[in-house]
Amino acid sequence: MAAIDTNTNNGGKRKGQPTKLNLKVDFTPMVDMNMLLITFFMFCTTLATPKVMDVIMPTKESDPKNPTETPESKTLTLLLSENGKVFYYWGIPDYNNNATLKETTVESGLRNILLERNTHITAQANELKEKKRNKQITDEEFKAKVSEIKKSKENLTVIVKPTDKSNYSSLVRTLDEMQICNIGRYAIVNVAEGDKFLLDNKNNNYIAQATKD
Repeated sequence: MAAIDTNTNNGGKRKGQPTKLNLKVDFTPMVDMNMLLITFFMFCTTLATPKVMDVIMPTKESDPKNPTETPESKTLTLLLSENGKVFYYWGIPDYNNNATLKETTVESGLRNILLERNTHITAQANELKEKKRNKQITDEEFKAKVSEIKKSKENLTVIVKPTDKSNYSSLVRTLDEMQICNIGRYAIVNVAEGDKFLLDNKNNNYIAQATKD
């Protein structure tokens, strides 16, 4: 707060000389306000802790006791490309057939593709969510049962292959879809030469069609 000393004692000064006013500023309230703001921002910074997504990368060693073979109808390979595009194929691709490689996007089509062949697992997961909502099972029981469902052989196995044209955002959104669609088995691996061959043929097919049009 500010205070003005209005003492009119001239101290022997001549008549008509202007009175000198002394201005005193108390900064104590400002110090209290600064401390309050500092405390507030420190508290907000503590609450806004960064979130980390754990990604388990596959190892090069294989365990013969735990084979990872899955049916072709339950094995999906995703090739992440630019602008959120996703090229995909089921099982082992036919390199002589351009129709083997299909196209969708992370935002509009990927979830439907995952759910289409994972309806049984999704139905079980939704049933468990309903039981949890009605407090028929505890949170621990819910997590344990969902984890068991995801390990089922009926679940999809998804192989995610980011290309050089893809970005980190597309990869993160793809992994989010794995969680939303209850995909228990998925891995991030490098793009194979055969995959590059399929992508090149797909691009050449687009160019040929554009030239005809």
